[in-house]
Formats: sequence, C-alpha cells, structure tokens
Amino acid sequence: MTLLYTEVEEELRASVRGLLADRCPADAVLKRVESEAPYDMDLWKTLSREIGVAGLLVPENYGGAGASAREVAVVLEELGRAVAPLPFFTSSVLATKALLNVGEEDLIQELASGETTAALAVSLAASPYRPLPETVTVTDEGLLNGEVRAVAGADVADVLLVPVGTALYQVEAENVRVDVLPSLDLTRPIATVTFSDTPGLALGRLDVRSVLSFGAGLLASEQLGVAEWCLGTTLAYIKERHQFARPVGSFQAIKHRMADLWLDVVRARAAARNAADLLATASHPLSPLDGVEAAGERELAAAVAKSWCSEVALHVAEESVQLHGGIGMTWEHPVHLYLKRAKATEIALGTPGAHREAVAALADLPAPA
Repeated sequence: MTLLYTEVEEELRASVRGLLADRCPADAVLKRVESEAPYDMDLWKTLSREIGVAGLLVPENYGGAGASAREVAVVLEELGRAVAPLPFFTSSVLATKALLNVGEEDLIQELASGETTAALAVSLAASPYRPLPETVTVTDEGLLNGEVRAVAGADVADVLLVPVGTALYQVEAENVRVDVLPSLDLTRPIATVTFSDTPGLALGRLDVRSVLSFGAGLLASEQLGVAEWCLGTTLAYIKERHQFARPVGSFQAIKHRMADLWLDVVRARAAARNAADLLATASHPLSPLDGVEAAGERELAAAVAKSWCSEVALHVAEESVQLHGGIGMTWEHPVHLYLKRAKATEIALGTPGAHREAVAALADLPAPA
C-alpha cells in the first residue's frame, strides 16, 4: 500500500487538469450553470475520447483502460478542483460499478467509450447503511412503475440502471419521465425519474449497498479536490489583499486559521488516498471473490474517508468564503460553487454521522454520541 501518487497517476492528473483549465475555467462554469444545460457534454466526449476517463474502471477486454480506483480518484480530485459539470461520477463510477458487479458486458463497453452515459436510479442522498425505499415495482411482464427522487445524472443519461429489490434493471431513458428539480449544487442537477409501465431488461442480482459504499469512498476524493482549490485560492488571495498597508495573510489570526485548514486538508488527502488504494484492491467481479475481511477493510476505509472529507470540504469552503471578504459573497466569484458542491456532497451517499456510526461498528468501537 502507498498513499503516494504514481508517475502514471500524475501524468493522468496533468492531462485532465490541462484540459479542464482550457475548457472549463470558472467563468465558463458560471455561465453554464445559468443556462438550461448545466452539463458540458462536449467536454465529456473530449475527456472520454482523448484521455479515456469514461473507461478507467472497465477491464481492457471490455474496451476500457483496465485501471483502478486509484486512477479514478485522481480524476475525481481534478473534477472537484474545477467543480466540472460532468457526469463522470454518476456514469463512470456508480453506474459502471453496478454493471461490473452484475457482469453485464455489452453496456459496459458502451459506457467505456463515453458514447453512452448511464445513471444509477437511486437518490443521491441514499445511504449505504439503510435499505433503499421500495418506490419502484416490476410487473410479471417486466414493466416498471413508480418513481425515484433526487437522481443525479438522470437528465443526461441515455440509460438508467434501476435497482428493484435485489435485481438490477436496464431502462432506456427515452421511455421514462425525467423532471429536473431545484438543486443546491448547480453543477450537478438532480431529477425525479418516473416509470409508467416502462419496459425494463433484468441484468442480474445486485448488492446496491456495496456500490454505494464504493461510490462514497471515491466521492471523498472529489471533496478533497474541492478543499484543495479553496485552500489554494484563499492563500493566493490573502497574500495579495492588503489592509492597513499589510497583506491580510500577514496577520497572526489569519495565519493560524490557514494553518489549521492546511492540516485538515492534509489529513483529508491521507484518508481519501487510503480509501482509493484499498478500493483498488477489490477483485474484479468475474474473478473469484476475495475474503470478507478485505471487504470489511475497504468499507471501513470508505466510511472514514467520506466522514472526514465531507466535513473538511465544507469547513474549508466556508472559511474560503469568509476570508475572501466582500468579493467572496458575490455571484461573480466562483467560491460559492465550491461551497454548494461541498454541502451537497456532505449529505450524498451517507452523512458524516452515518459513516461515523459505520466506523464504530466496523472497528468495534463505542457508537458516537
């Protein structure tokens, strides 16, 4: 195990960061979220074709990159730093992981190319530690009825993957009703997906809990990227902003606050990298399963990372807004996008409190008060 980034991971980071800097600057993100199409699907196609991010988790024999959760985590860090409005997490992480777990080959290949986008039809606020609400039913003829609220990525998905009980169904997005809802995070819209005698294809059995835990562990890397951007941007600002003929950053109180934030982010990086490293050791679904002990270690690492990184990203974003002073309160400055992303991801796939309770149970510790 190593928490350090490999040379390949740094090269991947440089490629993604360079493209995002060119195609997804802050002013472009602000302009896009004010439009009727927040997601930048042209950028998504470029990332998928030129860098291959859509197929990172997909084995090479299925047309993917054959990479692991470590490389996915690096991409999520960079997407978090740019609050990029892209369906990478919803399609290439959650949906792809679900398909890998059921062993579906054809659709996996389509997702790996980036030409097809999918969304797992569960609420973004769903917890890995609670059963999903049974809001969708399936008739004997294989028709789906019901609705799922707060689904992220549904508005740009070509295919929806719908867990019903222990089964996973594939539904063409053109056959369902998708109503986009107001969302705190303007760069990641959510929607209500309604099924009305919608034909679905049963793909196999799915333990959706394991998919949500996997997603929560990797979402911590996106939160790390948000925190790193806020810390770096705030540091640059307090060096330039002068008050009483001195840089704001020279005041002792500000130095102490920045030092505390830096320590929080360093710890967040360690937690996120540990989760990504352990999740990368997961056996491929088509190979013999690994031991229960290893699965427990991955779940514990994911819970630790998500609980810590959720609160760090939100705290650093809040401090960034305050330390930017008046300009931080304006719509034109992008820091509010990071604050909203931090808050939205804090409650996504399990709140910090839910993950701390899981940590206590998995590590055999007294439950937190």
